[in-house]
Amino acid sequence: MTRNPFFPTFSDLPGELAIFPLPGAVVMPGVQLPLNIFEPRYLSMVWDALASDHLIGMVQPTSEAALEDAPEIHRVGCAGRITSYSETSDGRIVLVLSGVCRFQVREEIEGCKGYRRVSVDWERFAVDYHSEGEVMADRSGFLTSLRSYCKLNSVEIPWDDLDKMSDTDLTNLLCAHLPLSPEDKQALVETLSMGERAALMRGLLDMASVSSMRVAEHRH
Repeated sequence: MTRNPFFPTFSDLPGELAIFPLPGAVVMPGVQLPLNIFEPRYLSMVWDALASDHLIGMVQPTSEAALEDAPEIHRVGCAGRITSYSETSDGRIVLVLSGVCRFQVREEIEGCKGYRRVSVDWERFAVDYHSEGEVMADRSGFLTSLRSYCKLNSVEIPWDDLDKMSDTDLTNLLCAHLPLSPEDKQALVETLSMGERAALMRGLLDMASVSSMRVAEHRH
């Protein structure tokens, strides 16, 4: 995807971010993630982001602490920029977060108005600003694995649109939107290069397909 002209340059990325810990919800560079915001602390976070750089850090809680009020978080997430939003009559904000760049959490810092904030390091993921030319080793085989997974798990995919996408955009989109487990999504987010991420995803899809076939066999 063409980089949004409103996005910050890599050198302008901030040293601190508000974070939204949400299990199973990840954003990746160039990918859009719709969010429905209703908790007062996160409504405050959105208003503060809109008043500054529009950036929010999406991170996943660690699985064993996901239901706590202030759960432990994974150390790698991805920043997204609020690129559209609307207010609802019942006090919610429905927004679209567009992925900018992944980050490493340095440490948690003092929160604000009930939401959490962290200091971040972007250097490990500078590749997110120049990865568009990367290609996966076997796109045809990858798509075969994807088709099998989608058929066995009743996942609908706009195949014509996917055929037109670059390898990077395709891989990042699937990371965010396939119904994979939070642990699998986190492993994909943390995988540095697109080629390695695509290989890992294909392996996860194949394992899920084998598992689905075994379940189907046991039912007969």
